[in-house]
Amino acid sequence: MDDPARKRVPPSPPAALIAATADVDASAHIGAGSAVWHLAQLRELASIGSGCVIGRGAYIGPGVTLGDNCKVQNHALVYEPAVLEDGVFVGPAVVFTNDEFPRAVNPDGSRKGAEDWNAVGVTVRTGASIGARAVCIAPLEIGRWALVAAGAVVTRDVPAFAIVAGVPARQVGWVGRAGIPLQRSAESIWKCPETGELYSESSGRLLPIEP
Repeated sequence: MDDPARKRVPPSPPAALIAATADVDASAHIGAGSAVWHLAQLRELASIGSGCVIGRGAYIGPGVTLGDNCKVQNHALVYEPAVLEDGVFVGPAVVFTNDEFPRAVNPDGSRKGAEDWNAVGVTVRTGASIGARAVCIAPLEIGRWALVAAGAVVTRDVPAFAIVAGVPARQVGWVGRAGIPLQRSAESIWKCPETGELYSESSGRLLPIEP
């Protein structure tokens, strides 16, 4: 029988898995249970939460922050100063830009250095998903649980729960937390066909109706 007086030691969290060919800067932080796969690069001071997956050949720029349980798929490019909250999905070959007015040289022909431009970032809120080969043109924010279609070019903020598609991206519907497009149930009321969750639309915004 267990001795009730004996102090129970909680199990240790799983260690991060880092592939041998990954390039991870010594100052980068990788949370427990995360995996960084072959040929991925994590730059200095990048911070990856727990339970994340960084796919083959993905790039995470200096100081980029990912929350817990994010997935960054193969060959995605996440340039600084991007911020991804918990549960964000970034599809294969997605690009987050960071230069609003890109030029290789200054007007005098000299090559631009770090002091000659200001990096701007993409912020992705909790639960949002970015489809394969989408391009997000910083600065912008993608709202929580939003869905960006594959191949879209996003040039402006995306509301929470919105589905956007096309070049440039335009809103084409609403999506629930399950990732399934919502169906109109009544005037200004939308329903998830999978979970039955209800959402209320008002002034271009969508909010869950909590039970």
